[in-house]
Amino acid sequence: MTTTQHPSQTADPTAATTTLIRGARLPDGSSADLLLAGGIITAMGPQDTGADRTIDADGLLVLPGLVDLHTHLREPGREDSETVATGSAAAARGGFTAVLAMANTEPVTDTAEAALHIAALGRAAGLVEVQPVGAVTRGLAGTELAELGLMARAAGVTIFSDDGFCVSDARVMRRALEYVRAFDGVVAQHAQDPDLAGEDACCHEGDLSGRLGLPGWPDVAEETIVARDVTLARHTGSRLHVCHVSSAGTVDVLRWAKARGIQVTAEVAPHHLLLTTDRLSTYDPTFKVSPPLRPQEHVNALREALADGTIDVVATDHAPHALHDKEHSFVDARPGMVGLEQALGVVAEVMVGGGLLDWTGVARVLSSRPAEIARLSGQGRPVAVGEPANLVLVDPSRRHTVERTDTASRSVNNPYHGMELPDPVVATFFGGRQTYFSGDRA
Repeated sequence: MTTTQHPSQTADPTAATTTLIRGARLPDGSSADLLLAGGIITAMGPQDTGADRTIDADGLLVLPGLVDLHTHLREPGREDSETVATGSAAAARGGFTAVLAMANTEPVTDTAEAALHIAALGRAAGLVEVQPVGAVTRGLAGTELAELGLMARAAGVTIFSDDGFCVSDARVMRRALEYVRAFDGVVAQHAQDPDLAGEDACCHEGDLSGRLGLPGWPDVAEETIVARDVTLARHTGSRLHVCHVSSAGTVDVLRWAKARGIQVTAEVAPHHLLLTTDRLSTYDPTFKVSPPLRPQEHVNALREALADGTIDVVATDHAPHALHDKEHSFVDARPGMVGLEQALGVVAEVMVGGGLLDWTGVARVLSSRPAEIARLSGQGRPVAVGEPANLVLVDPSRRHTVERTDTASRSVNNPYHGMELPDPVVATFFGGRQTYFSGDRA
């Protein structure tokens, strides 16, 4: 007997033991039925079996579940903005089956106990794999290393970041890179030289920042830190990851480093692929983000770098904020934007619609490559028999007008509100369990 799914229904993740996805299109262009059971893809090809749930996937594309290297879930400490449960629901709605939870919580995730707590909250939510990111330094203060080895051993932490703050002391950064090399960890840097772009910097430095009277954030403040860090990574032989690249000059540095075999990877956020600094002309604090939106020439460079592999992945930098944190003057508002639910739509609009990536490329930058960087063995796997059933069903043709209040997140600081974008995610499966469904499919 099959069950009927209804539009916008979030499925009970424990409801079914077997699911048949009928007639899904694979990235190579072929079509197949997929049988999901026991958390894996157990069969592919024409199926005539009595599954607990059958989904008609005619016209839909099946991809490996998306993986986000950069998600702010706010719990513990700022549950008014987001919780692990609500952030997980937003992730599932966006097609994600794994997220890396950043360390700038209250208290900071800088101990093994704190990391284990985040992982336990993720398991309790049960909608996506929640992997904690450990802080590089205690309290994100930039001076004393956090419990890197203990977090790695006890909680399986592979990525360490003080995101929100730059590890600006070169000696501390070198020690962190040397330390994580022993267990194949990676240090993810928020590249912002505090001497060139202070805490109040909030607008790309240029003509617009001058006209608006907003403190400027020059692109060189990012580029100089990345240049320093790639040379430290070369010296230490360690893995470095550059968070939310926003500058064309940073792309040049990354190309230089990769040409020399330095172990550096990089991410770009969806908003930096689509939006430009012109959005700031209204002083709407929704568009305050760190690093800031930049002019079109930077956006074009980021798109080209993602297409050619200089930038490895798209990561959302999902940064939910309560209304009382955003309803201030532009300078005083908290920086950040939500991004989990529209990430795939933005990539489809910009990269697929722009002819820069096909859907196989989308799977690379949003699934397989981020899973590889984070060493998540059960994520980003091929759609094949015996592989984990972490999947997303996509309708490449579906579009909608984004409405900020139509969200699973607890926050509504959505920069895409009112924009018409692709709305591709039809269903998400985590460990074979349907965690999100949107569409009249039975």
